[in-house]
Amino acid sequence: VADMANNSLSGSKHGQAANHDMEFGCSLQELRSLMELRGAEATARLSESYGDVSGLCARLRTSPVEGLEGKSEDISRRQEVFGRNVIPPKKPKTFVQLVWEALQDVTLIILEVAAIISLGLSFYHPPDRLCLCARVSVLHDEGEAEAGWIEGAAILLSVVCVVLVTAFNDWSKEKQFRGLQSRIEQEQKFTVVRGGQVIQVNLSEMVVGDIAQVKYGDLLPTDGVLIQGNDLKIDESSLTGESDLVRKNARTDPMMLSGTHVMEGSGKMLVTAVGVNSQTGIIFTLLGASEGDGEEKKEEEEKKKKKKKEKKRKDKDGATVEMQPLSEDADADKKKKAPKKEKSVLQGKLTKLAVQIGKAGLIMSTLTVIILITRFLIDTFWIQGVVWTAECIPIYVQFMVKFFIIGVTVLVVAVPEGLPLAVTISLAYSVKKMMKDNNLVRHLDACETMGNATAICSDKTGTLTTNRMTVVQVYVADRHYLKVPDSQLIPPKILDLLVRGIGVNCAYTSKIMPPTKEGGLPGQVGNKTECALLGLILDLRQDYQKIRTEVPEEKFQKVYPFNSVRKSMSTVLRNYDGSLQMFTKGAPEIILKKCCKIMTASGEAKVLRSRDRDDLVKNVVAGMASEGLRTICLAYRDFPAADGEPNWEDEQNIITGLTCIALVGIEDPVRPEVPDAIRKCQRAGITVRMVTGDNIETARAIATKCGILHPGSDFLCLDGKEFNRRIRNDLGEIEQERIDKIWPKLRVLARSSPTDKHTLVKGIIDSTVVEQRQVVAVTGDGTNDGPALKKADVGFAMGIAGTDVAKEASDIILTDDNFSSIVKAVMWGRNVYDSISKFLQFQLTVNVVAVTVAFTGACITQDSPLKAVQMLWVNLIMDTFASLALATEPPTEALLLRSPYGRQKPLISRTMMKNILGHAIYQLTTIFILLFLGDVIFDIDSGRNAPLHAPPSEHYTIIFNTFVLMQIFNEFNARKIHGERNVFEGVFRNPIFCSIILGTLVTQFVIVQFGGKPFSCVGLTIEQWLWCILFGFSSLLWGQMVSSVPTKWLKFLATAGHGTQQEEIPEEELEEMKDLDEIDHAEMELKKGQVLWCRSLGRIQTQIRVVKAFRDSVSPYEGLETPESRSSIHNFMNHPEFRIEDSEPQIPMIDENESGDEPPTKRNSDPSRPGLIPPNSAGLPPCPGSPLHSLETSL
Repeated sequence: VADMANNSLSGSKHGQAANHDMEFGCSLQELRSLMELRGAEATARLSESYGDVSGLCARLRTSPVEGLEGKSEDISRRQEVFGRNVIPPKKPKTFVQLVWEALQDVTLIILEVAAIISLGLSFYHPPDRLCLCARVSVLHDEGEAEAGWIEGAAILLSVVCVVLVTAFNDWSKEKQFRGLQSRIEQEQKFTVVRGGQVIQVNLSEMVVGDIAQVKYGDLLPTDGVLIQGNDLKIDESSLTGESDLVRKNARTDPMMLSGTHVMEGSGKMLVTAVGVNSQTGIIFTLLGASEGDGEEKKEEEEKKKKKKKEKKRKDKDGATVEMQPLSEDADADKKKKAPKKEKSVLQGKLTKLAVQIGKAGLIMSTLTVIILITRFLIDTFWIQGVVWTAECIPIYVQFMVKFFIIGVTVLVVAVPEGLPLAVTISLAYSVKKMMKDNNLVRHLDACETMGNATAICSDKTGTLTTNRMTVVQVYVADRHYLKVPDSQLIPPKILDLLVRGIGVNCAYTSKIMPPTKEGGLPGQVGNKTECALLGLILDLRQDYQKIRTEVPEEKFQKVYPFNSVRKSMSTVLRNYDGSLQMFTKGAPEIILKKCCKIMTASGEAKVLRSRDRDDLVKNVVAGMASEGLRTICLAYRDFPAADGEPNWEDEQNIITGLTCIALVGIEDPVRPEVPDAIRKCQRAGITVRMVTGDNIETARAIATKCGILHPGSDFLCLDGKEFNRRIRNDLGEIEQERIDKIWPKLRVLARSSPTDKHTLVKGIIDSTVVEQRQVVAVTGDGTNDGPALKKADVGFAMGIAGTDVAKEASDIILTDDNFSSIVKAVMWGRNVYDSISKFLQFQLTVNVVAVTVAFTGACITQDSPLKAVQMLWVNLIMDTFASLALATEPPTEALLLRSPYGRQKPLISRTMMKNILGHAIYQLTTIFILLFLGDVIFDIDSGRNAPLHAPPSEHYTIIFNTFVLMQIFNEFNARKIHGERNVFEGVFRNPIFCSIILGTLVTQFVIVQFGGKPFSCVGLTIEQWLWCILFGFSSLLWGQMVSSVPTKWLKFLATAGHGTQQEEIPEEELEEMKDLDEIDHAEMELKKGQVLWCRSLGRIQTQIRVVKAFRDSVSPYEGLETPESRSSIHNFMNHPEFRIEDSEPQIPMIDENESGDEPPTKRNSDPSRPGLIPPNSAGLPPCPGSPLHSLETSL
């Protein structure tokens, strides 16, 4: 691979590298070949060529401690020689390609064919003697015959308009996406050391020679060589396919590769390759070479495969392949036993509804054409007794084409092509606005699902609290201080241990920064709990930086990093006399058990008896916890030099026999807006549960402050131990029945491990004790929250405190880590559902009326009162504009006053059905009165039974104008779907709606007055206009009457738009889906309706793609070419080319037998594969889930 990629480098690059050999002491080629090696080979090459890592640093003119100097000339020189840390983007699709894609739509093709035939025939002039062709009514006026081409041309023109609008939509979306992507690129940062200072730089600014600090949860953006590591474990499955974690250290395996995840520990590495020269970049370069030519073939193959094997894992075709994340594929190998997760429920309902409407439309249009042709034949050859002659054929064909165009018009109006567009616009608008509300949506259908959420399992720290931690209470030297004491009150020996212990036993990436503005609070960088401890040192007027300079990380003897099993962190230092000293910090209930001594007021240690220990826990720890403080115990241990080197692997015997230095209580105040947000959730029928790693007293105190617990209520507060005891049987297996007894009352789960969180989420989702299936949202920030985030219906990751791994497993990223942003997500989710229902109510009224009018008109008068071009304009209002107007309604607080709809709720409720039919009755009555009596009422010529090329009539223009005005006024009625009276409420809050109504009115005026022959219109008088407006306005008054009819009287009205329930899916289909992780309702409906209708759904290609994006639930912009998704190494692994089966990483600290603990529940368990659980079933994605996947903590 490397040789091929090396050859692909341009000659100029080689030349440059050679010129700079002297400057940097090693060339680009050398570094590339070094990074090809692994393990022992790599260390051998390092020592052979450079001595060690320090030798390589010297060659690259950087310092392992100070890093690069950071001068801009040096940085740009390195970028020149070794390349930039970006991947050149792929060319976007041209406007012409987008136009071509839009032209592929079936309905448009039918219209184009009809228009071209009509156009061709209009130029044929039969000989005069045949002009009558017996008594077929053809107009003889020369000028009119000349104008016969206009109708065909007008249809073609409107098709061109639709196509151009579509292509422009696509193009602007792609442009927007690029903008968003580049913004995210700029916000992704990584920690490096430059000029001795730890700073964060954009990924694209990282250069060869940088010293990068890597920590738990990072996704490596470059290749590098490890300088120093603390218990570092890396998941390299995205590159190698091996799911075991790889232990890295400077002696045996120092090679760090881009695109891999840090799953444990921390360290420092020297950056040796960036961009196209890194390991992932090399693969990309090769792919780029073969991709251009193979793309079309790939698309074709994908389509063929899909037709052949619907059973297989759904592959995206076309451009969508570009962004297929590895995680989606890897998911297929996840636990086969787990009940299926349902997704795209709304999309499934919509698709099913659209297919049903489409079929009805097809039947109606076919019927229209058959009736028209039959009537014409009977009328001409039987009633008039005309003899068939060959010369008349072109004229008969012209009639047939006219009938065909009428049929297609009925079809065009019947097919709700605006439906996918409404979904697209509603979601795209919501996603854009949610960005402002600090919700970065990564998977489109998460937006919709959030509206149905019934339960939220939230973290405490940073989500419900401010995550600005400060030490407020200290127990030190036998005294409990309720505020931080003066340093003189603490014996010097204890003070020294405190400063030294906190200084070195906190990650060096955590530090306190001076306030940015005068009187502001000092900045906290890194882990907030550690920042609180460092703040304590500063409050004691001591300096932690001094000890850090004295003991750099390279001098650490051993580090046991914090993880959810240890719940502690320990660092071992070697003293000058050869003895060792270890500092430990962690949860008091764990650390105190390992302490055998405690420091006293005299500055000496005394023996800590178990009674004293119990008193400490009861009085000090419980006292702090009851006030909602997080408690931390600080301890140390000395290892005399005489005892020799301990066995560092024997952790049990190392972290024991400790001496307690102090206990501290850290306050993390509840965010001021959280209690109100939780109240809103509870009012909206959503249960909020707190799942935290803190102790139960602290959790209970915070939950009470937030309003999750109320004094006197009988809700449960459990810790992890008790929770596990209650849900497991005697064999230690988890039982769903036991979980069902607990979860409805459970409100706080404290001291929980990630496994507990996953178990709880799974238990609630799989539960059948309540009638409605629970829809669970979960928040998480740690690497180990991955399985719970993945399992939840909607996973929220923290944008600031969250690790890259958590962000990848999530559906939505909270860019401000704030719980109240989740409430906004609920509002937007419900709003999406309501917007689509509003659009449906409007669209279906139009569909019913337009189809009925076209059908009956055609059958009775042999011509549709609404012409093809007029229908296309109506369709444009109804579909594109209406979806834009109704789908962009902003959410209101009123949405939170009702309970979640649930998955069974039909899209079209009985109230909506009442509105649809009520308005259809009014509109049909008005139009039929105008059609059959309009000429009499207005004293004008009748437009009925007009000859083939007759000029437009006032009669039919009035019908067209009234029809459109009724729709425009009915758009106001459609804004309310729950039977509200005031349809104008909040209308001015939606400028898009107002401008569309205004724009449509103006355009309608222009079409009627100046549209002439192409639109089959003639100018109307002021009086006629006023009548049309009156008919239109009356639909608002009629709407009030319809609202007055109680819905409960109309029990006979059916609802529509039900989704397919899991229980309704036939056995054989469930069998087909056994390899899939989730049931995709949209996909199923599409399979069922693979008729013309499934494709007509996507009248505009964008819409088709959005349906796919929904189906695949990847990103709001899935399916649009996204070159920038390659321009950062953070996004390298998003592509299917890297798809390696069985590439799930094993997540540390998650029970190895976790999958075994999950008994198959009754619903949808798969009895055919009882023992087939892959060993790596933790279910975390090994790579980014979308280009929006990872906002670095600096966002």
